[in-house]
Amino acid sequence: MPGRVHVVDDDESFRTAIERRLKLAGYEVATYASALELLESALDHRRPGCILLDVRIPGLSGPDLQARLIASGSTLPIIFLTGYADTPTTVRAIKAGAEDFLTKPISSEQLIDAIERALAGQQAARAQRSRLEIFRTHLATLTQRERQVFNLIVRGRINKQIAYELGTTERTVKAHRHQVMEKMQVHSLAELVSIAERLGMLDTNEH
Repeated sequence: MPGRVHVVDDDESFRTAIERRLKLAGYEVATYASALELLESALDHRRPGCILLDVRIPGLSGPDLQARLIASGSTLPIIFLTGYADTPTTVRAIKAGAEDFLTKPISSEQLIDAIERALAGQQAARAQRSRLEIFRTHLATLTQRERQVFNLIVRGRINKQIAYELGTTERTVKAHRHQVMEKMQVHSLAELVSIAERLGMLDTNEH
């Protein structure tokens, strides 16, 4: 899986060795001697890629850089790679969303496996965000009444109940229901409920 790997480490010989190993594996590589260098670079978060990040680097530490990137909205997965692993730092990094926490020295196979997992996770997350945007676009096409019908359908109301709650007829509800299914581009109630859950519109305990 192609991608750009950003290596942040203050050890020049390590950066050189890692860059050589990753380029041989087919990756594009960018190296940085400090967190500040990475922050000042023009990171393209739209491209497939990940960050290999040392824990102990001059100035801003690895975990602090991780926090800064998350706050800025970065979606690049982070793999920590350090010679000074300790439990509190590891737990902090993983809880903050680090993809992995590896200890130097590391084999090329272990490193490539970690990068592949990070890139696969990034691709899956992007696909999920793309699907959510499509769902939101479809939802925006519903009229106010269709949106009301949608909300009641996914909460398990049958047509008769919806008609009573909205003060209309079952025939009208059926027409709205048909429009909702068409506009949301689904074929079953289960699909509609799944969309509502993904969009955070439905408490999973409601049905």
